[in-house]
Amino acid sequence: MGTFSRSLIATAAGVALFGLAACAGGSPSARGGEETSSAPTSSSAGAGLAGFDPCTFFKPDELTSFGVSTQSEDGTVVSFEPGCKWKGGKMTLSLLKNSDETVASYEKSGSWDSYQKKPLDGRSAAVAVESGAAGQGGCTVLVDAAGGVALYMIDGRMRDSVDACGEAKKVANQTASRLPK
Repeated sequence: MGTFSRSLIATAAGVALFGLAACAGGSPSARGGEETSSAPTSSSAGAGLAGFDPCTFFKPDELTSFGVSTQSEDGTVVSFEPGCKWKGGKMTLSLLKNSDETVASYEKSGSWDSYQKKPLDGRSAAVAVESGAAGQGGCTVLVDAAGGVALYMIDGRMRDSVDACGEAKKVANQTASRLPK
């Protein structure tokens, strides 16, 4: 599956998440109270990500060590997940942010073939493969940051050109400590 196809899948997943978020307001629970979502719900939620620029986050030497260009390109697929991407010979690295979601709320979306939660740098994090994309050379590491989430995405040029989840975890492990808290 090519980058364009994965972008379409990501867009569809993002639209589905947006729809779920719009419908996910508090609802009566079985206990008769209001359910609360673990996702931020106020307009100030994720505000810590407002000043975070994914496009300037990586240092040039880091990008070189990851095997990608130091020149970023717009990686925004949906407006509520702005970010950049860096292309390399074997893969493309993307870093996006979402001020309205968290690792927990993404898990509930159900738009994943796999979703494995594992803390990273003392934060909630997960390694995930989008629904329909298993075995296609793409992987995402989601890390809670400043009330929202940062998304580290690896897309291999070819299905087997890189271990996408291994690379995404490596990049996140080396840099997540600098994400806003």
